[in-house]
Amino acid sequence: MAVRRFSRRSMLMSAAALAALPSVAQASPRKPAPIALQMWSLHEQAEQDLMGTLARVAEIGFVAIESYELCGHSPKSVKSRLRELGLGLCSSHAPFPSGAEAKAILDQYAELGAKTLVWSLEPEEFTSVDAIRRGADRINEAVANAAAYGMRIGYHNHFAEFRNRFNGCSAYQILLGELDRSVVIELDTYWAQAGGVDPKTVAASLGKRLEYIHIKDGPATGMDDYMVPYGQGVIDVDGVVQANRAVRWNIVEMDRSHYEMYGLLRSCYDYLVGRGLATGKRPVS
Repeated sequence: MAVRRFSRRSMLMSAAALAALPSVAQASPRKPAPIALQMWSLHEQAEQDLMGTLARVAEIGFVAIESYELCGHSPKSVKSRLRELGLGLCSSHAPFPSGAEAKAILDQYAELGAKTLVWSLEPEEFTSVDAIRRGADRINEAVANAAAYGMRIGYHNHFAEFRNRFNGCSAYQILLGELDRSVVIELDTYWAQAGGVDPKTVAASLGKRLEYIHIKDGPATGMDDYMVPYGQGVIDVDGVVQANRAVRWNIVEMDRSHYEMYGLLRSCYDYLVGRGLATGKRPVS
């Protein structure tokens, strides 16, 4: 497999060069991408009643879900339930299919009907350039394994990718330089901001490689944050949604919150669809 190795030249890409990219990404008006829900937002509810939880997600108006766990149900039964509810499956969060578990992971998600599997590296895999390269090798192995099933691999960030820097370059830039170019990007805009960068600039810099964004709001301080309705935290929600017109899916995710979760997710839907930032199945007046 041909892998684009990370070069010193790409490491030294200046902040000014990155900042110049948003105007290119927004050169023409973009059609709003559809709205999906990352099911981690409702993992506690799903563990009790996945099929009923999916029905409530459909009622809110989401076009699709990004699956997280099947909560003891067979992939076939979940696929059937999604079809019954008119919910799409935009992607699935699943461990990278590499090593001894690769076949089992791919068989399960092939039966579910997933076309893109998205996962992350661990924080300790961003403590050195060598560690990043080892993590990238694992992802690239997953790319080859998934291709045999007609699937793609995507990468989802947290914040160590942006906080950790080597020779003036973020760990995220190093990782992207090591990954096979077929790896699609799912930018968690909240964790990017928690990592100390402007998620709008990062989103714009990723060009057509960026297909998914995770959207949440809150204080953007760390993994124990409690999420709040859009517009009540520090995230420029409108800005991150409009930063890159190549995005194919706007994915709502609320990791945890003091707000009742279904009400919070409905407010997120109303915010994005009501402002014309995303398309959904339920009109918002």
